[in-house]
Amino acid sequence: MQTLEQAKQANNGAANIYWVAFLLTGHRGLSVDVTLEAMAFPDDANPFFSTWMLAWSRRVFIAKALAAVREEVTASAHRTASKRAAKAGLPARNWTLDRGTTKAQLESALLAIDTFPRCALLLSVFEGMSLEDVAILLDSELNLVRQAQMIGLQELTRNLARIQGWTSSATESCVVTSEMQHA
Repeated sequence: MQTLEQAKQANNGAANIYWVAFLLTGHRGLSVDVTLEAMAFPDDANPFFSTWMLAWSRRVFIAKALAAVREEVTASAHRTASKRAAKAGLPARNWTLDRGTTKAQLESALLAIDTFPRCALLLSVFEGMSLEDVAILLDSELNLVRQAQMIGLQELTRNLARIQGWTSSATESCVVTSEMQHA
């Protein structure tokens, strides 16, 4: 029988998995499908095996989420390959993120980044994966993943700074608003 605390942890785990799927794919409905499929993994009583299984199943889950949007990832990778990480248009070095930044604001800032750099950023920085593992999951070259990670970091910084009222003196925006494409 499941305790109340175990039920809460399971709900938090499902919400976390859904949010990762949503940020990777940019599609709410698709994220629900991938999350429900991931939650079908059986529980195990052995804590060591459960921990290992959780880490392994999370990678499988991420691979399935990425496979669901493979065409978008590939098209975005081609766009990313032709971009350069721009130093112009970033807030001053002393800029800091407001402590009152909400999860919704972070989500909005992330979803405004084109798919490939967003996935490279999410997997390497937020999920803590090595760039080599990210390259495998994104079916891409390591150098392109590095470039995408840098572009993603810069765009996330710009997007969060704009939410806080910062305006760029640059005339061109580098942000691709994939969020609007999937609304």
